[in-house]
Amino acid sequence: MSLGWILFILATIGSLIGLYGMFKKAGIEPWKALIPFYNTWCMVEKMPLKRYWFFLQFIPIVGQFITIWIFIRFVEHFGRFSLLHHTATVLVPFIYLPYLGYSKNERYAGNAVVKNYKKSSAREWIDAGVFAVVAATIIRTFIFEAYVIPTGSMEKTLLVNDFLFVSKMSYGPRLPNTPLAIPFVHHTAPITGGKSYLEWIKLPYKRLWTTPVKRNDVVVFNYPVGDTVIGEYQSNLNYYDVLRDQYGGDREALLQRDDIIVRPVDKRENFIKRCVGIPGDTLQLKEGILWVNGKPGYVPEASATFYSVQTKGQYFDEDVLKEDFNVETDPERQQLLVGNDMNYMIDLSAEEAERMKKLPYVQSVIKDVKQFNPNVFPNDTAHYQWSEDFYGPIWIPKKGATITLTPENIAFYRRIIAVYEHNTLEEKDGQFIINGKPADQYTFKMDYFWMMGDNRHNSQDSRFWGYVPEDHVVGKASLIWFSWDGGPRWKRLFKAIK
Repeated sequence: MSLGWILFILATIGSLIGLYGMFKKAGIEPWKALIPFYNTWCMVEKMPLKRYWFFLQFIPIVGQFITIWIFIRFVEHFGRFSLLHHTATVLVPFIYLPYLGYSKNERYAGNAVVKNYKKSSAREWIDAGVFAVVAATIIRTFIFEAYVIPTGSMEKTLLVNDFLFVSKMSYGPRLPNTPLAIPFVHHTAPITGGKSYLEWIKLPYKRLWTTPVKRNDVVVFNYPVGDTVIGEYQSNLNYYDVLRDQYGGDREALLQRDDIIVRPVDKRENFIKRCVGIPGDTLQLKEGILWVNGKPGYVPEASATFYSVQTKGQYFDEDVLKEDFNVETDPERQQLLVGNDMNYMIDLSAEEAERMKKLPYVQSVIKDVKQFNPNVFPNDTAHYQWSEDFYGPIWIPKKGATITLTPENIAFYRRIIAVYEHNTLEEKDGQFIINGKPADQYTFKMDYFWMMGDNRHNSQDSRFWGYVPEDHVVGKASLIWFSWDGGPRWKRLFKAIK
């Protein structure tokens, strides 16, 4: 059992012991304090509050805060109204409730003292502010979150500076691994630049309910290889690439750097891609065309890739490229690469490529196909000579499925076994040792997904770092609520994401 769970259990016991003493002072049979929910029913009846407050506790997510509010109201009946006392009730109930329950200086004052108390204007503002922060935090953590597209990996389905709503209810709200954190901040604290969260309490992976991710959903998830990062985050240069390519796999040498940061799952970078493979699927790319379970995969209408374009001795007009073909000429966007003799590499959708072929000064438009890339997952060129466009077949692991481990396939599953599913894995004399025992098979504890950007040649995705575990899934991208490119892109406002 983890230290976090031990502390949680001790805190719960301390709170119940305190409530036992408070019930005794309030004239309620103290044993009733020890029964969850029955104790809040007794508090609602004693104060008294409208009985519907008891039943509101059973609303998912919000109900937890209703319970906290009932406890605060009960504390007020002991004559304790200050912000300090209410904060103690919320943050350290295992200390504060025993104090109220057993201190000779504290007594149950009843409803009369509550009716006679009037909050100051300052306190009204503070309470309103606290309520707003709590409500916004609940919404952001469990219901939906705003997200902005930072890169062109989903173009031209989603564009840089599209502002999205990400539904966290779609796959089931995920409890935070690190609940003690600065509100509205992801992983880095403002001003100080330090961590925005505390790791005193770490909760295991849990969703309030689970709804499967569907094939072809556009999904926001935590970057799977973002558990360790080097200095300023770079999506196209992760810690494991540096470890392999620059340090020859010498982890101890890399860890000597002073800019190594380790992050829990919920504080890793957010990525957005399309889920092209669900648990149990077999995927393959042939000449850049996706096949799923032996059938052609879904092709988003606006998805883009690079085409080699040759003109008849004429340069492209930048305004034509932007207005007619939605191609940004800014080098940072990497949508236009110019070669020699009027040769271009241009990021186009299939429809745009067909239109470009019809331009009178264009000689040829040929889809670019990459033959070999040693940096694609699983980084085992001895067995797999793959590229972004010739990839697979690869099988997506499914919870409960058992596979036989071999020297040829261990590269696919090494990170799943040792990192995502928290086992020890050793390889000695051609034998695999899992948790200290020889093993030639492994049964998966979680479902996994295969995520790819719609912009096939401009996306860091599962082809480069592998599977996405279910506990990394944040939510479903559902709606573009705003879009900006030097001004509002009016046609994209309130557009559903397909």
